[in-house]
Amino acid sequence: MADLFTLTAPLLIRYRDGTRHVMVERFAHARGLMYFRAFWDQMAPGQGIVLVEGELRGDGPWKVGTAVITVLGCHGADPDEAAEFADWQLHREQLGADYPDREGMLALARAAGYLP
Repeated sequence: MADLFTLTAPLLIRYRDGTRHVMVERFAHARGLMYFRAFWDQMAPGQGIVLVEGELRGDGPWKVGTAVITVLGCHGADPDEAAEFADWQLHREQLGADYPDREGMLALARAAGYLP
């Protein structure tokens, strides 16, 4: 499979406790992986940006810490998360030019304390 950071397909991260998040932006981090959840811009501070600590392993599925990252909806799985992603895509289109670029996303993560 492709490199996690160049893959354009939507991704889903699953945690051991059953928590699942649609990942709409993702960045390598010195301590693991940082990602933005779907509708991060409408969430309370500390909920929309997530840092997962641990070594990133694999080439699809990927693992970081104890979490597993897969392509969203692979083989018809994850219908709720696939619907969330479709809603996110519509929301993202409506934001248009107001949606931050890569540097803007990093600036938001920096302001939230996720980056130095």
